[in-house]
Amino acid sequence: MKLSKGIQYMFIASLVFSLMKVCVKQVSHIPAVEVIMFRSIISLSICVFFLWRQKVSFWGNNKKVLIMRGASGAMALVLYFSLLQQIPLAAAASMQYLSPIFSAVLGVFIVREKVTWKQCLFFAISFAGALVITGVDVRIGAIHLVTGVAAALFTGLAYNFVRKLKTSEHPLVIILYFPMVTLPIVGVASYFLWVTPEGWDWMYLLLVGVSTQIAQFFMTKSYQLEEISTVSIINYTGLLYSIAFGFVIFGETYEWLSYVGMALVIVGVILNIKLKK
Repeated sequence: MKLSKGIQYMFIASLVFSLMKVCVKQVSHIPAVEVIMFRSIISLSICVFFLWRQKVSFWGNNKKVLIMRGASGAMALVLYFSLLQQIPLAAAASMQYLSPIFSAVLGVFIVREKVTWKQCLFFAISFAGALVITGVDVRIGAIHLVTGVAAALFTGLAYNFVRKLKTSEHPLVIILYFPMVTLPIVGVASYFLWVTPEGWDWMYLLLVGVSTQIAQFFMTKSYQLEEISTVSIINYTGLLYSIAFGFVIFGETYEWLSYVGMALVIVGVILNIKLKK
């Protein structure tokens, strides 16, 4: 089965995002808003450079939706980075993978996309898998669950704004608005919570920014080429990467039911792709 360009781009984005999560967890002693500030500075610099080279206007056309995309993405990132620094890697990833459910539901109202009952069933299978992984981990409290769900909700909202901008904006302009909106907010917060990075911290902070930029580009291209309900569920494959990286790098282990949940997630992904094909 030959995968479309949009689906291939989302697989790449999922892998690179997983590497970014590893870097964020490596600097858990630095406040999440400060990590996001460095990420935003790097992202802003890269976007401005390439937009300038391509002679593309920085400001875009649909400024209202661009700002809403930046604001919803900023909210999602602050919540998710905080969660990522507090609980095991795969557990945090599994909560974030609830975002395609919110993407699909919100997509009905925002971009007028249709979701079939079969897709809802496949979403439910993957959703159940994510809940199994989360539910059997005693290291997760109620506050972590609330934070994870809220982050997934705002992520789903941001994805829909990306889809809404598919025909009017350059991908880098869409990405540019994220640090433009985020930087003033996290900059002020970082002033009060500042922790000076030391040694390898600088490398991890650089990698957070660079890897995010690469992943965001592929993700944005993917959402511009495919319907949200087709590619958003592919984000679930990042759970495999998170479990592997968590075990190898951080020594994180899970109950056997976690692997049952992982299998459910992958089944939902495969069934959804086959249905859309």
